[in-house]
Amino acid sequence: MSNTFGQKFRITTSGESHGKSISVIVDGCPAGLTLQVEDIQKELDRRKPGQSKVTTQRKEKDLVEIHSGVFEDKTTGTSIMMLIPNTNFDSSKYEPFMNVFRPGTGDYTYWKKYGIRDWRGGGRASGRETAARVAAGAIAKKFLEIEKIKVIGYTIKIRKIDADRNKFDFEEIEKNLVRCPDKEAAKIMEEEIIRVKKLGNSVGGMVEIIAKGVPPGLGEPIFGKLDEAISDALGSIGAVKAVEIGAGVRVAEMYGSECNDQMTRDENGKIKFLTNNAGGILGGISTGQDIIARIAVKPTPSISMPQETVDTAGNKTTIEIKGDHDPCICPRIVPVAEAMVALVLVDYLLLNKTSKL
Repeated sequence: MSNTFGQKFRITTSGESHGKSISVIVDGCPAGLTLQVEDIQKELDRRKPGQSKVTTQRKEKDLVEIHSGVFEDKTTGTSIMMLIPNTNFDSSKYEPFMNVFRPGTGDYTYWKKYGIRDWRGGGRASGRETAARVAAGAIAKKFLEIEKIKVIGYTIKIRKIDADRNKFDFEEIEKNLVRCPDKEAAKIMEEEIIRVKKLGNSVGGMVEIIAKGVPPGLGEPIFGKLDEAISDALGSIGAVKAVEIGAGVRVAEMYGSECNDQMTRDENGKIKFLTNNAGGILGGISTGQDIIARIAVKPTPSISMPQETVDTAGNKTTIEIKGDHDPCICPRIVPVAEAMVALVLVDYLLLNKTSKL
């Protein structure tokens, strides 16, 4: 099982949903980066459960502990180990599913691959695993601050409710429960999630991530393209079923004359692009424009409505899943998506230092 991500800036995560803790080791972080527990905690607080009526009501404080790699609020260049204790969970609610596969989860595939699975809350396949990514991503974000790069994520769609780009206000993202930059759409989205939750169901959506201030030249032209790396990073998040870069699937409907981002010079003689259908990446390498990615987030598979399934012996059965689950994953996946994009950008910034003399 692969639990490590990255090349120069690497992370290795561990822990299960109902285990003792979630942890991450960050290797490759340069020495001298100012880092405090508060820098990590503020990101974890955005991801933690129990935030609002549109998220799971599991109460985890997600208080991070830095065990190594930081001395006197500075990174030392050695591996940084962070631990997040699990303090609030009830495994008894999962005992009925010890030998039953929950539809839409990794229960069946884990069992077929490994012959054993941790049935408590989904084990390693649980979204709880992403707490480690967010902790590591917080360090990456601190690194990006030095480079004046900012990664921003937000919800643009819940089921069939779309945010209006003409009404985007990034200051609104953290002011509403669904992290949507369109205040009016956010209210409708919240109402839809609450309605679906009362039915014992769940709903999916779409999240967009923008990286501003990325310099041109990051990425590789063949294998290791920047858009490939970002797609891999975002696609590794459990609830993500599709990734788009720039215009995404809309390029299939375009003429070349529409899709190409034509170029010119501004009044200062600097090269600029007239559009950004490429999402800030051409030939696998960043252009200097905003990097734009979107992820399609599936509905939470754990729902309390009756579902048909089978047990490990192949017997048919029906289940209704109780417990604390997100009726929509989008609000809490935003900081996870930001973290993964930030990790890729730091990795490629460090790798780029050896690309030419």
